[in-house]
Amino acid sequence: MSRTYKATGINLKTMPLGESDRLLTILTREQGLIKAVAPGNRKPKSQLGGRSALFVVNDLLLIQGRSLDKIAQAETLESYPGLSQNLAKLTISQYLAELTLYQALSGQPQIELWDLFCQQLNQLQAASLDQLPFCLIYGTLQLLTGAGIAPQVHTCCFTHEPLSPPLTDAHWRVGFSLSAGGAVTLSSVSSFSRSHLSPQYTAGVPSVPLVREGCDDLQSASGHRPLPGKLVQLSAQELSLLQTLTSVERDNNSSLHCSLATAQPYPLSVWQAVESALRHYAEAYFDRPIRSAALLDTCFSTLPDLVTPVHP
Repeated sequence: MSRTYKATGINLKTMPLGESDRLLTILTREQGLIKAVAPGNRKPKSQLGGRSALFVVNDLLLIQGRSLDKIAQAETLESYPGLSQNLAKLTISQYLAELTLYQALSGQPQIELWDLFCQQLNQLQAASLDQLPFCLIYGTLQLLTGAGIAPQVHTCCFTHEPLSPPLTDAHWRVGFSLSAGGAVTLSSVSSFSRSHLSPQYTAGVPSVPLVREGCDDLQSASGHRPLPGKLVQLSAQELSLLQTLTSVERDNNSSLHCSLATAQPYPLSVWQAVESALRHYAEAYFDRPIRSAALLDTCFSTLPDLVTPVHP
């Protein structure tokens, strides 16, 4: 006899299945990540049609199957309509959904991850266009923190010396090492000869040169483990932005307390550089590409040149 169970879930991924069904990847509070079939979803008069869209939150009654569960009933609790009405918001929400999907576990409660992801969608839906880069990067950092892999940006990962980026020095740079776990002073990687540096740059972000692959056998000057095949360099503004965003806290009402709110807005190019660095960092840890990032350049091109942080 088939077992039925209830769960509250948000749709992270959908795809057609067979002639009229749809396969949903759902993050649930009670059971973690599940894959379930919405039978007859693609038929014109299906009761599950709108309930199977991306980022719709449902109270679900599911029938457990051998390989895939089946949705028997669904009652919508939230749908985030503002996300689908703007390409940039939809792209950012898909980006954050991929990061959530990569760290979600099956067969056990995922209450903290659920709450965190829904908080990011609420903030994103309410944000203005000039606040979208903040929502993307802050959301990314929050998800990395929740996974226990947030980069260290306040001190050098090798020397443990505090990092104080001089905002008036346009030529100052700090390394961002994927394998070290965050920021590293360039002096601590002085054993890298300049012949190892590549002229390649992250697309659209000329201030972020990458170290050419194939340098893993080189050791840092301080004798730590080999540095990664790619080393990102961040400017003083870019590191300052990362340091500020990692210091953001939430109160019990999920409002933001951010010193950035009283600072001058950063240029869009700074946010793009930080996003690019964090994307490479996350992809290296999860060993998975963030496919929705392919649309980010197009989305960024439609945003204002200065980015306004989300105010408390």
